[in-house]
Amino acid sequence: MKKVNRVVVIGTGAVGTSYCYSMINQGVAEELVLIDINEPRAEGEAMDLNHGVPFAPTPTKVWKGSYEDCGDADLIVITAGAPQKPGETRLDLVEKNAKIFKGMIKSIMDSGFNGIFLVASNPVDILTYVTWKESGLPKEQVIGSGTVLDSARLRYQLSSHFNVDPRNVHASIIGEHGDTELPVWSHAKIGLNDMETVMKKENINQEDLDQIFVDVRDAAYQIIERKGATYYGIGMSLCRITKAILNNENSVLPVSALLEGQYGHENVYVGVPAVVNRQGIREIIEIKLSDREKEQFDHSVKVLKETMKPVL
Repeated sequence: MKKVNRVVVIGTGAVGTSYCYSMINQGVAEELVLIDINEPRAEGEAMDLNHGVPFAPTPTKVWKGSYEDCGDADLIVITAGAPQKPGETRLDLVEKNAKIFKGMIKSIMDSGFNGIFLVASNPVDILTYVTWKESGLPKEQVIGSGTVLDSARLRYQLSSHFNVDPRNVHASIIGEHGDTELPVWSHAKIGLNDMETVMKKENINQEDLDQIFVDVRDAAYQIIERKGATYYGIGMSLCRITKAILNNENSVLPVSALLEGQYGHENVYVGVPAVVNRQGIREIIEIKLSDREKEQFDHSVKVLKETMKPVL
């Protein structure tokens, strides 16, 4: 008999529930367990989500659970933590969320959990590192959402600019999920054409591309200013990563992974392209960066390492 896939979601705020909603609509897992410090909230969200299951492509069992339910989980997705407020950077959240995480990871590991962690709480790169350290699990089993959402935003903006299906735009953002992230223009493609070819054909220059990137980098601030939080995009991004894991896809996604010499850095979690499958991160893909991109990536890693110091 086939083992059912159990996914535990910790944190039933806007991000956690948007993720669950995407999971049910896409029929990704058989079991969804919701855990929150606010137990009535978790129970209410489970009830509401269950009422949509009759319209889902496949049955999904959803319930309010506890840390004991983590023992049999294949994947634990963490969206809990203090949210980013207007005017606050993701890195401003470091100390308060690191403290929350340390207690949470201990409770999870006490259940006997030996699956994969997928971390979405900000600052995601640092909190993924904290999760890896506190859990004691192999690095392959601890993944951060990294720059998957940022890359999706970039693909969307480029698709709008060039009037091309975003699924045919191949472009990534790497580095910190935050203000020091960078676009990898040297590997970007619209369809099968590289960016240099597209720029000549469409008569656009580097300044135009730079503005597209600024709009992508600052998208979260723009959304938070207007509606208070971002959650649909990250919810669907987490669902995409989950599918890659549970379906053993070996998909290449720009997730937050532990560097051990790749790109000239070590002992830091940061957004880089990696092959994701049922074991977690199969391998990090090391792409050749331009001199400018390498300089920007080095700066991003430096900022992350400096910000990590108070919590490690």
